[in-house]
Amino acid sequence: MGRFTYEGSVKAEFEDRILLHLQTVIAGKLRRHECFLFTWREDADIGGGRIAVWMHPGASIAFTYTTMRPAVLNRRWLEALAYAANSPMGLHLVPEPEEPTVSAGERHELSHAAGRSATSDTTTPPSAG
Repeated sequence: MGRFTYEGSVKAEFEDRILLHLQTVIAGKLRRHECFLFTWREDADIGGGRIAVWMHPGASIAFTYTTMRPAVLNRRWLEALAYAANSPMGLHLVPEPEEPTVSAGERHELSHAAGRSATSDTTTPPSAG
């Protein structure tokens, strides 16, 4: 399990693959100086509540991974997460759509592609099929 840390005190654990998708979307938005809400649920064993943080370019954030395995990204999931991040509810986990994955070497390109598709049409969600 990887860890997302916000401002040194708010922490959440996510599977490394989920964390990589979140990092890609978050980094893309912050690189464009876009602010947004990021919300997730706590595990039931630590309260089961919901946490929301305001993401902004000046925020101190860290992504810590527990594995060194090559990461794979799902382009359609990145697009769905970016779409969520642009909504009034902000970034939150959405189910992963099926798609062949790509290597981490294409991560930079995918980050830009997810940002472009999310900002080019904010009225309709990415297609599921």
